[in-house]
Amino acid sequence: MIDLLAQQYNLVLSSRKTILDYIKTISEEDFLQEHSTFGRGSIRNLLVHICDTYSAWIGERALNKIINYKPFEYYKNLDACIIYFDVVNAYLNEFFKAYADDYNVVIKINRNGQILEESPIHLFTHVITHEFHHKGQIMSLSRHLGYIPVDADIIR
Repeated sequence: MIDLLAQQYNLVLSSRKTILDYIKTISEEDFLQEHSTFGRGSIRNLLVHICDTYSAWIGERALNKIINYKPFEYYKNLDACIIYFDVVNAYLNEFFKAYADDYNVVIKINRNGQILEESPIHLFTHVITHEFHHKGQIMSLSRHLGYIPVDADIIR
């Protein structure tokens, strides 16, 4: 099963590379500009939120890591966000190995004082679909800013 999820994550990485390359064409001012009608407010904030979500569900809850979350403002530019994605990728690689024998095992997770019972496959599906949801917001926000979004679907 590890190969299947790793292959699936490689598809996510390919799509992510497409959008990160696209974001490199966006001015730094537009990258940081906050818009109250777009979820987390800016392209930067959306990228950081994606990473924070991977860190929370995979790093913290599935791998029991202590995560030092930083405010959006810590990430001054796209390069800083890419470094955070590198950390996320390391969590995923560790996650694949940790649960390679059973992606359906029950993991007890504390979420705001409530104990949830989730499987690794459930957590993995949650974080990758969450990323695509927010990538859609990034594309909409960039269009709002006057850019022409690229196709960052898995099949493009």
